[in-house]
Amino acid sequence: MPVLPTSGHPLGGVQLSRRGFIGAGIAGGLALAGCGHSQTHSADETAMAAAIDAAERARPHSGRTVTASLTPQQAEVDLGGPITRTLAYGNTIPGPLIRAAVGDEIVVAVTNRLDHPTSVHWHGIALRNDMDGAVPATPNIEAGHDFTYRFSVPDPGTYWAHPHVGLEEDMGLYLPVIIDDPTEPGRYDAEWIVVLDDWTDGVGKSPQQIYDALVDPNKPTAMPMPTPPSTTPPTTTDTTSTTSTTSTTTTTETTPSSPMPGMPGGDVASSDLLGGDAGEVAYPYYLITGRIPAAPTTFNAKPGQRIRIRIINAAADTAFRVALAGHSMTVTHTDGYPVLPTPVDALLIGMGERYDVIVRAASGVFPLVALAEGKNAVARSLLSTGAGSAPDPQFRPAELTKRVGTIEMFTATTSANLGRAEPGLELPVVLGGTMAKYDWTINGESYSRTKPLQVHQGQRQLLVFDNTTMMWHPMHLHGHTYQIIKADGSLGARKDTVIVLPKQKVQAVLVADNPGTWVMHCHTMYHLAAGMMTRLDYVF
Repeated sequence: MPVLPTSGHPLGGVQLSRRGFIGAGIAGGLALAGCGHSQTHSADETAMAAAIDAAERARPHSGRTVTASLTPQQAEVDLGGPITRTLAYGNTIPGPLIRAAVGDEIVVAVTNRLDHPTSVHWHGIALRNDMDGAVPATPNIEAGHDFTYRFSVPDPGTYWAHPHVGLEEDMGLYLPVIIDDPTEPGRYDAEWIVVLDDWTDGVGKSPQQIYDALVDPNKPTAMPMPTPPSTTPPTTTDTTSTTSTTSTTTTTETTPSSPMPGMPGGDVASSDLLGGDAGEVAYPYYLITGRIPAAPTTFNAKPGQRIRIRIINAAADTAFRVALAGHSMTVTHTDGYPVLPTPVDALLIGMGERYDVIVRAASGVFPLVALAEGKNAVARSLLSTGAGSAPDPQFRPAELTKRVGTIEMFTATTSANLGRAEPGLELPVVLGGTMAKYDWTINGESYSRTKPLQVHQGQRQLLVFDNTTMMWHPMHLHGHTYQIIKADGSLGARKDTVIVLPKQKVQAVLVADNPGTWVMHCHTMYHLAAGMMTRLDYVF
């Protein structure tokens, strides 16, 4: 059963800000929705609690414990020049890495020094339901209170943690979580953790101002619209520090007249990879591991080393196309699960997704560039293995326009396969809504009126995402992964977050093997805040 927060020390003299008020209001609405649909008999509640405990006992347990402390608070953070006042775990973004091995128990003590509720959701981890960090499974941590998350980790992979309250996700409250597999062969020499983000808090309009503008019923009806993807896009000069030759490459995105940074502008830009619209918010900065392109972090390695790059998209409204100049990448994992090694030159990563890739390092200095898909801006970091100087901060490598990895290209290894769904078992997830009304829904309802999806433990359901909107949605399910069914009917990658393109369907196999009350939602944060979320309930 959920562990209730204990009393902490409230922040003396601090009034609840409008940001905090709205954040708490959204959280309260979600909690209310949960209460409205949870009138079950005590026998069902007892059966649920017993099933959750049984699932926990069935997880691997190493006997080791990994402890950490997090203090969400207001902080001044250096982005590599710009100083921003935001919310963070300490005074850096991302927050501190949490690392454990399969079977370890993770114990994280959280002290909320904010003036409004918060939580920590352990994105992608198939943990016990009452530690998920999202209402209604886990209570929010009230202002000035403490909470301790305690759970075992069953699966290796690249994960991350972030709040599940209001608009906090578009601030600095996020951190990487790596779960190691002690039995995995060491097929790489170094590891590089890369966290992508879009940034406005403290340097542009606040997330609350952006959200207010998006939901304003009196907002202009003639919003800037995207130009269709160009068939003759502009060229870019492409040089690296290790070569004197110049090559010409093309891009596959176009940008119309964009809104002021940090403000919504209807359809900000266009991307053929995303089916047209690329997002709703033009951000002042795009970051890799908390730094702007002009002041990037540098990863040092040796020529010839095999580097495992763990890429996490922690952004609120931006998909990124990622490439390492002068290198190809081999994709080895999607959302923590192994896939057949697949060579690509670039990789499309939606919000909430994670990919692991292997590169063999060349000699020199090479930018790792994350193109904000459709938004005509980049984030970057540097790989340094020898002498050389970094190119211009806005440099775009030729690899961005070559083989771009998307979900249809990847196939789970045999060990990660979930098998086929049982005949007649189907969970429809119809995505609806429009920019004009900003009324994002699942199965025709916003979260406050949602009718939960229901499963019985052990079922193999066919999960069908049906996007009826003109926008793409990265759809995330808590506590589970599902296996994509490709267009040709074959089984694809294991995922907990998947891009669903406009007017398209994505089918997947879902095994109901983690009992509880879970949420499923769009990971475009402003869609989620507007109600694009539903529940997945186990019934007994």
